[in-house]
Amino acid sequence: MLANNLIGTGVALITPFKTDGSVDFEALKKVVNHVVEGGVEYVVALGTTSETPTLSQGERDVVVGTIVQEVGERVPILVGVGVNNTSECVEILQTSNFLGISGILSVVPYYNKPTQEGLFQHFSAIAKVSPVPIVLYNVPSRCGVNMTAETTLRLANEHFNIIAIKEASDKMEQIKEIIQRKPDDFLVISGDDATALEIVKTGGAGVISVLGNALPTKVSAMIKTALNGDFNLAKEEFSEFDHLIPLLFAEGNPTGVKTMMNILGLCENELRLPLVKCSESLKNQIHDAFALFLE
Repeated sequence: MLANNLIGTGVALITPFKTDGSVDFEALKKVVNHVVEGGVEYVVALGTTSETPTLSQGERDVVVGTIVQEVGERVPILVGVGVNNTSECVEILQTSNFLGISGILSVVPYYNKPTQEGLFQHFSAIAKVSPVPIVLYNVPSRCGVNMTAETTLRLANEHFNIIAIKEASDKMEQIKEIIQRKPDDFLVISGDDATALEIVKTGGAGVISVLGNALPTKVSAMIKTALNGDFNLAKEEFSEFDHLIPLLFAEGNPTGVKTMMNILGLCENELRLPLVKCSESLKNQIHDAFALFLE
C-alpha cells in the first residue's frame, strides 16, 4: 500500500536549468541520485520547488520521464497534478502516462478562491478519475484559500484513493484536528521543513522537504528519529540545520535551495523568471551557514 511508503521523508525535487535557461537533464539525474542515495523514502516531481509553472508541457513530460528512469524502483514517485481548472485537471489525469508513478500531489485550486464545497467537489472530481492514489496539498499562502479540517476529513472519508494531505497551512490547531479525527490509514504530512518535527510529534507521518534536496541524509535521519519517538534527539539533530531553513525561503523558493545545490556542485544556480537568483547578501549568508556541511 502506497501510504505505508510515504511515512518518513519525501523531497520536492528542484528542476535544474542551464545558463541558457534550458532544462539541465544531466544535472537533474545527479540531483535525483543525490537525494535517493541520501536515504529518503520518496520523491516529488513537478511540485512548487520544481518551478513547475515556468515549464512547458513538453518539458514537464521529459522531466517526469527522466526522474522515473533515474529512480527506477528505488523509491515511490509522486507527481504534481494540480491546476485551478477542474476539467483541465480531470483531462490531464485521463490522458497522461502514469507508468512508474506511484501517486499524485494535487494542490488546492489557486487564484479562484473557491468555497469549501467547491474544494470538495473539485477533489471529488479528481478522485473519480485518477488512476493512482492522491495526496492533497493545502498551502494557503500560495493558493489564497485554506482547506479546512472539515473538508479534508470529508474527502478522506468519502474517497478511498485520497490517502494523505501535505499540510503547509501553519495552522497547527487545524492540523491537530485532522490528525485526531482522520481515518487510520490517512496520512498527514508536513509541507514545511520548519514544522516537520512538531507535526510528527502530534502524530503526522513526516515531511515533504525542500532542504532535503541539499541535505537528504540529515533530514531523513532526523525524521526517522522523530518517528521512532526520540524527540529530544530529533530536536538536537534538527538544531544542526534549523538556521538554514529561514534562508531557504528568505527570497522565495527554490531560490535558497538552488544556491545550496550550486555550492554542492550539483547544478547551476539558475532560475526562470519571474524568479531570480538570490541577492549577494543572502548568497553570502547561505555560504556561511552551509559551510558546516562541507567539512
